[in-house]
Amino acid sequence: MRLRWKVRSAGARAVVLVLHGGREADLAPARPWQPAAVRMAPFLRPLRRATAGGAVAVGLVRYRHRGWNGDRADAAQDVLAALDAVAAECGPVPVVLLGHSMGGRAALRAAGHRAVTGVVALAPWCPPDDPCEQLAGRTLVTLHGDLDRVTDPAATLAFAARARAAGAAVAGIGVAGGDHAMLRRHRDWHRGAAGLVAALLGLRPLPGPVAEALAARGADQTGLAIPLPRSRP
Repeated sequence: MRLRWKVRSAGARAVVLVLHGGREADLAPARPWQPAAVRMAPFLRPLRRATAGGAVAVGLVRYRHRGWNGDRADAAQDVLAALDAVAAECGPVPVVLLGHSMGGRAALRAAGHRAVTGVVALAPWCPPDDPCEQLAGRTLVTLHGDLDRVTDPAATLAFAARARAAGAAVAGIGVAGGDHAMLRRHRDWHRGAAGLVAALLGLRPLPGPVAEALAARGADQTGLAIPLPRSRP
């Protein structure tokens, strides 16, 4: 695992970790030029803007391997190691995880770490047998495009409902016309995710429908498919 700071950690009062995607099974090393990693680069500038003035450090996690690799759950293990590194370097500061695809699955799996307060999962990979109890007491916002043919929007919706029933505060956002690579409506993905991260850190108000969804509990299905507004150019 490699943790690379994109916004310095010295004096940080909160941390955002950005987690790229990968493959179901692949023991080859993860490299920064691979498409899954490059895909997350456009999120960095909106994150800096959204969290400016909040003393928020932004780190990019590079996995040891490209794949999840079955029960090994390599990406999740790397995220847990990164969270331990953050705690050692920054102290007991709140951490929000921003993960895409396999990185979303890793964020969900690692959310039980003591440092994590929130997760923003972009087109996450959510197998039906993945655990969700670790999200109890955390805040989860999912975003998924309806044109995704790689990970399943319905599976994300089902996971979000299970996580809420397990004690998480959950909101789900649908990206109409959005694809898995987040190329269609890319500005909306980038700005929307950055704004949600900032809101989970208390740096700006939550959008009304998201706040209402996060207040729902148990079997309540409120706000699990909120439409993502289109941003101005």
